[in-house]
Amino acid sequence: MSQDPSHYAPNIVFRDTSSERKLFASRLRFVLVLLGALSVVLLVRYYFLQIVQHEHFTTQSDANRIHAMAIPPARGVIQDREGVVLAQSKPSFTLEIIKERVQDLDYTLGELQLLLQLDDAEVARFRERLKRRQRPYEGVPLRSNLDDEQIARIAVNRYRLPGVEVSAELVRDYPFKDLFAHSIGYVGRINEKELKQIEADGRLDDYYGVFSMGKIGIEKSYEKELLGVPGAQNVETDVRGRILRTLDRKDPVRGKTLTLYLDVKMQQAAVDALAGRRGAVVAIELDTGGVVTAVSTPSFDPNLFVTGISGKDYSALRDSPDLPLLNRMIAGEYPPGSTIKPHIALAGLEYNFVTPDYQIYDPGFFQLPGQTRQFRDWKKGGHGGGINAHLAIAQSCDIYFYQLANRMGIDRMHEFLSPFGLGAPTGVDLTGERKGVLPSREWKRARFKQAWYPGDTINAGIGQGYHLTTPMQLAVATATLAKRGIRIRPHLVKAIDGVDVLPVFEPPILLRNPRNWDVVINGMHEVAQGERGTARKVFLDAPYTVAGKTGTAQVVGIAQNEKYDAAKLAERQRDHGLFIAFAPVDNPKIAVAVIVENGNSGSGAAAPVARKVLDAWLVGQSSNAAAPEPADTGAGE
Repeated sequence: MSQDPSHYAPNIVFRDTSSERKLFASRLRFVLVLLGALSVVLLVRYYFLQIVQHEHFTTQSDANRIHAMAIPPARGVIQDREGVVLAQSKPSFTLEIIKERVQDLDYTLGELQLLLQLDDAEVARFRERLKRRQRPYEGVPLRSNLDDEQIARIAVNRYRLPGVEVSAELVRDYPFKDLFAHSIGYVGRINEKELKQIEADGRLDDYYGVFSMGKIGIEKSYEKELLGVPGAQNVETDVRGRILRTLDRKDPVRGKTLTLYLDVKMQQAAVDALAGRRGAVVAIELDTGGVVTAVSTPSFDPNLFVTGISGKDYSALRDSPDLPLLNRMIAGEYPPGSTIKPHIALAGLEYNFVTPDYQIYDPGFFQLPGQTRQFRDWKKGGHGGGINAHLAIAQSCDIYFYQLANRMGIDRMHEFLSPFGLGAPTGVDLTGERKGVLPSREWKRARFKQAWYPGDTINAGIGQGYHLTTPMQLAVATATLAKRGIRIRPHLVKAIDGVDVLPVFEPPILLRNPRNWDVVINGMHEVAQGERGTARKVFLDAPYTVAGKTGTAQVVGIAQNEKYDAAKLAERQRDHGLFIAFAPVDNPKIAVAVIVENGNSGSGAAAPVARKVLDAWLVGQSSNAAAPEPADTGAGE
């Protein structure tokens, strides 16, 4: 039996070593090319990072440990004419939060509320300030004026409160509290509206690290001078944000020092004389126009506003019927009453409607031709006969001025009184000044869409009706009268960093007959120190000569046949008492205007206040005598 030889032959496979070598070589080349390409990419990237972007990443690295910090400037000092400090900046410890370093802001605020008993209002104010923050990594104040115990609590828990810092902040301080609140004003935290205005003015850099600005008074009027220039520093910090060292620093520039004409002793004398009554006192140094006394009562403590007033405290001030926030000396508008009579008399003399010798008979009332209404004199039965300009001022004879106003007309009165600064802002360097009302035909038509009537002129002749003035306007008008037509714009700031602020002179009042000044001034001297003057008892023993004028402004109207009786009226319905004065008569140095709200009469309420102020200036100390009893002049003057 034969067999197939192939049946016994093994399956032999021969390796193609040549192909394998080629495949291996191609794979090796691919891997080498890939590795080479990756190496090139790595080298290029390494070069780009290390060489090209070296400065960029170095900066980023430094930014993690180096931070720019603002250094707020010390706000300028405000002092009185003798160098007594009225407003300054003092160190205070403030709790701040740097948002970028806080991991969970809500958690952090919650912990701080537990540690410091923060109320919801404080947290709400913080969130508002955070929205208005100007730059990143800028601390936002949460609470100021920390005490030692509060600082210790923060220090103990600081490890779990990243981004929370206790810093020394300069906080405004007003050592005399309510004595200068309305004149100096106060600073407060910058609100959203103010921040937008700062940004619109391109002044964000001026407020770098500054959170407060002047709100009212001198603090606001001279904000640029008081602010100063912020500084800056670069500091190195650790991972917790704690400062390790200061790398470089640019020191801030302190704000300028303001020296005022105001005098602490004068201010205190006026406040003491008002004795808690609502009112205002303005005294002006005649040679310079400097305001040496600027009082509005009641007042308030401006320190309450510096770091944020509480809702309770603000509501108490806002809702008080005594209006302590009202700056009566520049924003309180009152009928000037008889204090305007010297100026009316001067107008009549200048326009030749009367002469110094012209006399009238005062029966106690005045009637317009063809009318039955009687315009009464404040003195029952009148002043009788022989009333000329001198006596009309001295005794404040209403009938004389009714007749003069009727003859002169409102147009002439308005024309003559305007240059004395009535009916317009005086330009004093305080914010919030109102312009009052110097009535005219055009004003009434624009205000009430009504014609001007003869009775309106009669009322204007004695400073009633539509006529409204501020105490500052009355003081300026009195000073202009004392200086015989020389009018200086009133101002409180005497010098800035030792450089005197020059007075600003308004156009002078030139009379055709300068002797008319003497007629009016002599009449005012009779008011204060004459035998028949309405304020003679107040200045009876004054060691200097005084020219003054009492005045009364009605608060509520009285029926024609009724007599004013203060006892029958509520306290706030009684007449206001006013008084203007300057002294000495022959060489005037100071002019004063006083209003005592609901004081009944100028001689009984306002004149004694003026006496105290004049004593403080001319004698060097306020009179120790008790306020004199009202002169026996009847109600009204």
